[in-house]
Amino acid sequence: MTTIVEVEKLALDLPERQRSTLAANLLESLPAILSDEDEGIAEALRRDTDLDADPDRAISLEQLDSQIRARRG
Repeated sequence: MTTIVEVEKLALDLPERQRSTLAANLLESLPAILSDEDEGIAEALRRDTDLDADPDRAISLEQLDSQIRARRG
């Protein structure tokens, strides 16, 4: 039987896109037990859906870092 450590190692060896798909599938498989008082989870899911519908809206980590630096002055 495969152990969680072995599964984790295999998962971490996947390309980023496959890891993100796996993570999303795993999260969706869990019961909704989290409290979302500020609706952050709903917002994250909405943004994920938006990106699936229009992948051109995505930005790179470098672009995000640049935008954050620009806001901080």
